[in-house]
Amino acid sequence: MAAVAIPPRQTPTPPPSTPSLGFDTSSFEHGVIPNKHLPYCSPGPAPFRHNAPATPPASPPSSQSEIRLLSVLHPPDPHQLVSKSPPVFVIQPSTLSAAIHQLSSGELPDPRTVFPWFHGLHPENQIQLAFFTARKKILRNTPRCFRGLTIIKVGGDLTKCRVKGALAPHEILAAEDSGEDSFLEVDPREGFSVRNFQIQATKVAMVSDIVVYRDDSASEKDLYRLAKRLSRAQKTWRVKSTNGDQELPAFNVFILSCSFEEFERDHSELVAIDSDSQPRGEQLDFFQLERQEMCDMSQASQITKNVWLGPAPDPAPTGEDHGRPEFDLLIEASDLAQAPDLPTLKSLGELSLDTPQHLEFPSSGSIMPQKWPKAGPLDPITQMCQWIHGLADPDAAGDADEDTPDQDGDIPMKTLRPRPRKFLIYCTDGYTESTLLGLAYFMYAERLPVHEAWLRLHCQLKRNFFAYPSDVALLSSLQTRILEMSQGPGNGIAGSLQDDPAWLARFDGSLPSRILPYMYLGNLGHANNPQLLRALGIKRVLSVGESVGWTKGQKESWGSRNLLFVDRVQDNGVDCLTKDFERCLDFIARRLNVIIQPHLRFVYELLKWDEVLQKRRGQPIRRELEWASIAREIAAMNKPYSR
Repeated sequence: MAAVAIPPRQTPTPPPSTPSLGFDTSSFEHGVIPNKHLPYCSPGPAPFRHNAPATPPASPPSSQSEIRLLSVLHPPDPHQLVSKSPPVFVIQPSTLSAAIHQLSSGELPDPRTVFPWFHGLHPENQIQLAFFTARKKILRNTPRCFRGLTIIKVGGDLTKCRVKGALAPHEILAAEDSGEDSFLEVDPREGFSVRNFQIQATKVAMVSDIVVYRDDSASEKDLYRLAKRLSRAQKTWRVKSTNGDQELPAFNVFILSCSFEEFERDHSELVAIDSDSQPRGEQLDFFQLERQEMCDMSQASQITKNVWLGPAPDPAPTGEDHGRPEFDLLIEASDLAQAPDLPTLKSLGELSLDTPQHLEFPSSGSIMPQKWPKAGPLDPITQMCQWIHGLADPDAAGDADEDTPDQDGDIPMKTLRPRPRKFLIYCTDGYTESTLLGLAYFMYAERLPVHEAWLRLHCQLKRNFFAYPSDVALLSSLQTRILEMSQGPGNGIAGSLQDDPAWLARFDGSLPSRILPYMYLGNLGHANNPQLLRALGIKRVLSVGESVGWTKGQKESWGSRNLLFVDRVQDNGVDCLTKDFERCLDFIARRLNVIIQPHLRFVYELLKWDEVLQKRRGQPIRRELEWASIAREIAAMNKPYSR
């Protein structure tokens, strides 16, 4: 059984172009992760206002809700002072270890005490300020209940010798030529957003004690120089942020007394990447985890006789084939490709008998629907399908005429055919650009109408893919011709063409993303197409903040037990979701497929919810990653898709 849930409204965004992958998590300049069907993370609409915000923020918490600021680093008096102006202290590796463990085992502050400050409240951003602080100006103040720990590596090379959660200096510090040592100004000057994951590392650094360390590539002079810059930045920020009677907690800068190699030897559990640039298995790396998930999800699989769909093939080491078939023809779907002409196809087919051949074909979304004359040359898509089929399945049913006796009763001699060729239709991520040709050929080879091809490829063959509205229109317009030319199974075009199902008229080409066998990630458009959900086997719907626009009859046919609408919660970064987790999870436990578009506060509340669950199990609180690290990783994964 499967089900679907609906996030707040979002705007579809076409996938970006695809440069090569990168693995350097020291900055956000990653290449595009092979996940072009990543749901678009809308920043949220600017709130509509007359004289009050669309959703009034919650009242500020009382002082009793603030937690104690416990840290082995505060006060700093027990530690050696090595620079008086600006103040810098030295700590032993055991002290850093204790500080990290203390932080990860403590409760996070109540979300109401740190939001909306974490959203970013620039004094010139009137939209953000009006929405979050219209009623209580005190909500603009820096939270006094948060004491974090920020670890900075001298030089900023995080591809080796990286302590768990460490950042590069440029991620939080303004450039040296900016005139003064200060933290980056990260609060957005304009616009409205509740998904500012990219500013969290700097925001947390502002309310944290900072520990600086180096490896052998940096000198002790570099270490002290950076520590002093950070200490001056703390002072600059404190002066700018002091607001009337609000006294901010004091934060300090510390230098790690030992080399990284010594720290790695004695505290290996706190090392994310070792001195040989090898990631430690016990540390979570979102970027690597996502890449592995994408590789597993999009790996090449056979969709019909001698034809596979998948990602760009990696060259296998000599003597290793990993069980992969040897492809004779590899067709890359590309945004810039032109459809090859028939002489080129014939030539490539002959050459593929001796050595593998590569060719390109236009990608999904790059061919607009148009009318091709019934007489004359075939359209490029049908022609391509016919050519692939002739080489991949030369013994297809269309050759049965050779067994038919002629007028004299003689059976013609069979033509000796070359061996069948194996095809790989691919693109970089394995399921975006290649979708148009993959679906068209699947229709041709199996003699299937558009809607049946879409469902069978996803539900039976377990392929995940992404298409555009123009692909739906194009394949629908070519459907009759493809089925007429098809030599696939069935009773001809009359048996294949039926009335289109109702869901096809509302279908934009994209299916909900299957993230578990019983769990889908989709959008409101998917949820408002109940016939499509039924066709996919989805039987339950959870809507948070949005009601599906179904008729009364549709709701009755699904049954009230299979629908859950959580109202009074908007996607605004203000409304609390924690109180609804329990009933949503109870609903999910009945095999629900959930769609989520998280904003900052939602992710923060998930960390708080994890604390609740650990307490229920009688376990001590323990976080694998801190808030700043989680937000940084999410921002790094989302950056290739941002505009």
